[in-house]
Amino acid sequence: MLFRTLADPTRRAIFERLCRQGEQTVGALTSQSGVSQPAVSKHLGVLRQAGLVRDRHEGRQTHYSAQLSALAPLMDWTSQMAEFWQSRFDDLEDLLKRMDQ
Repeated sequence: MLFRTLADPTRRAIFERLCRQGEQTVGALTSQSGVSQPAVSKHLGVLRQAGLVRDRHEGRQTHYSAQLSALAPLMDWTSQMAEFWQSRFDDLEDLLKRMDQ
């Protein structure tokens, strides 16, 4: 779900902006996104369903913030893949050393 959600470049840009700049309203996100307000709202809905953003209502405005803890499964997976490939590269290095002897 995380990969599918973040695969869209507009959604990824919105999420990255919330990570870097903190909580923002839909209007603020729309003003710098290059897409319409309904499109930004739709992307925020998908991000919210994936648990990547949280919304907070204040009067007539909705504020969105990134939920970095939702990235934990992605971070776990990348860590596992890094360990897997490091092990493969170590094995390859050992093999090449033996071939050189």
